[in-house]
Amino acid sequence: MIEENVILVNEKDEPIGLMPKMEAHEKAVLHRAFSVFVLNDKNEIMLQQRAHHKYHSPLLWTNTCCSHQREGETNIQAGSRRLFEEMGFQTDLKELFHFIYKAPFDNGLTEHELDHVMIGYYNDEPKINTEEVEDWKWMPIEAVKSDIQNNPDLYTIWFKIIFDQFYHFLEEHTL
Repeated sequence: MIEENVILVNEKDEPIGLMPKMEAHEKAVLHRAFSVFVLNDKNEIMLQQRAHHKYHSPLLWTNTCCSHQREGETNIQAGSRRLFEEMGFQTDLKELFHFIYKAPFDNGLTEHELDHVMIGYYNDEPKINTEEVEDWKWMPIEAVKSDIQNNPDLYTIWFKIIFDQFYHFLEEHTL
């Protein structure tokens, strides 16, 4: 399998090159990424548990899906593609905001991403790809906030950062 490239960007989200994904995470180079939050009519977030064989953060809970844009792909196209690849469904996505974060892992890799956060709505069960996803669940937004505070080790490092941004966005905006 050929390793995917990530799009290197400056702080204005202007592309400045491509780099293999693993190398970008080893060198902590700023690159473009996205995070998708899918909510249902009860205002619950669909969380996924990462597959047990993932090379980092296995079995930890995180947002519905996240990944990296491919060259020539819009943020929405990338989010829709990965949502279908991981969770097995499609829904309209809307970009809410973007921000930069840096999060080191225990294994020496670092996420340094300009993350485009998107939202979509869906009420059915996903058809998870077990190569990517171990399990999934719906969880009320306030319960996620509380559980991250009480059980932070159950969640991916980036989800804790992104959820905080997402939560504050929801406080300040009506969707």
